[in-house]
Amino acid sequence: MANERQARLGDRIRVILAERLEKGLRDPRLGFVTITDVRVTGDLQHASVFYTVLGSAEERDASAQALKAATGMLRSEVGKHLNVRLTPSLEFILDAIPDSAGHIADLLREARERDEAVAGLAAGAQYAGDADPYVKPREFDEDDDGDDPVEVVAGTDEESDKA
Repeated sequence: MANERQARLGDRIRVILAERLEKGLRDPRLGFVTITDVRVTGDLQHASVFYTVLGSAEERDASAQALKAATGMLRSEVGKHLNVRLTPSLEFILDAIPDSAGHIADLLREARERDEAVAGLAAGAQYAGDADPYVKPREFDEDDDGDDPVEVVAGTDEESDKA
């Protein structure tokens, strides 16, 4: 039951913060910030807010400083809209998922290119030996009456039998 309450409270905090950031803060350092996730502790007294910033590393740093400066105001805004006894403290954490997703996409693209290169080599390749390296069983004809001449090799038992 506590996990469900944590999830609901986290979702509600995410919506409240997103709406407040959409209205804007008076800090010019704040860039295009998106709240991606909010995780609340089991005692509901601390919330980790994950966010992403569209832009360069300098814009990310400036937005992080702006969010840190506005944490108190944002916490009071959350407290106004939540019906809980204690308003959770907020901690803003830059979300690493977009960077990880980009890295994974690059790895998948590289693997696809390698697969295409191997498929290209395999398309023009030929067998090292026969096309079908497996020995097939000897097939006998129905009209074969067994009159095939027997070849005698010196030093075999067949030669001594005929003598």
